[in-house]
Parts: sequence; C-alpha cells; structure tokens
Amino acid sequence: MNESEAVIKAGSLSGRSSETFSGECLTGDAKTSSTWYLYLIENKLGQLYTGITTDPKRRIAQHRGEKAGGARALRGKSPLTFRAIFRLSGKSDAAVLEYKIKKLTRAQKNQIIQSGKLELTNKGSTLTLNCIKDELIN
Repeated sequence: MNESEAVIKAGSLSGRSSETFSGECLTGDAKTSSTWYLYLIENKLGQLYTGITTDPKRRIAQHRGEKAGGARALRGKSPLTFRAIFRLSGKSDAAVLEYKIKKLTRAQKNQIIQSGKLELTNKGSTLTLNCIKDELIN
C-alpha cells in the first residue's frame, strides 16, 4: 500500500461500504499550492457545516459575511466557530472526504471533533489525519 492511500471502512467514517481514499497527513508548516483543508464549523444554533478550501481564514470570513462568497446555509447564523480543520494533499482527496463526513451522524462528527483525528484504514494499515485548527487559528 502506498503510504498516502487509505480506505474508509464501514464503521470508521461512513458506516457504508469501503471506498478508496488517498490523503496525506501533513504536519508542521508545509504548504503547497495543492494543499487543501477540510473544516467543520459550528454556528450559533449548534449546527455543524463541513466544507473544503485552500485558505481557512479567508473562507470563514466569507461565511461570516466579511467577504463575498460565503455559503447560503450559514447566512445569518453567526457567530461561526471552527471546530476542526484537517490538511489534505489535494482537492480531489478533500472533496471525497468532505462527502463522507457530510454523511456522518452528529455523534460521529462530535467524536472526530473531540478526538481531533480522522482515522482511515486499508488492509490493516491506518492513516491518521490530525486536526490542525490550533496551528492555523490563533
């Protein structure tokens, strides 16, 4: 297995059939043009919103209405707070994982937020993505 390949197995994230996912756990200040972020935001109603972006600070400013381009689902629901941010190796990987997380129950999302980890498994190997919210948002 390639170090960056993983499968989201039934029960680990989606609770559905296994699908291939390729991601990379990046640490430190490594940032390239292909770096994408998956984030979970909580609004004033306690609802969670999941999205992807290349710039989390810009994106939350858009969602808050400070800049043009925020999601309609979040309009009028400020204050908005990042609950988790994960760094991924590309847009495709981020989009696949976003889709999977959007299908999870609130309890499963809460577990990801509380643990600060996304664990993806494939053939006995585990790839762990660590939450980097505290590194990015100060």
